[in-house]
Amino acid sequence: MKKLEQLGFLDILGQRDDPQMERNQLHPMPEILLLTLGAVICGSAGWNDIELFS
Repeated sequence: MKKLEQLGFLDILGQRDDPQMERNQLHPMPEILLLTLGAVICGSAGWNDIELFS
């Protein structure tokens, strides 16, 4: 039986296509998604709360 490759959470999120334009990228998409997920888990109810979380 083959061993499955272990991927970290940021590796999995990094597999998504990044819709941001190259010149407008201040932060990598996986980090944005991870921050957003953490904010929602901690009770953020909207984008303003996510911004305050960061």
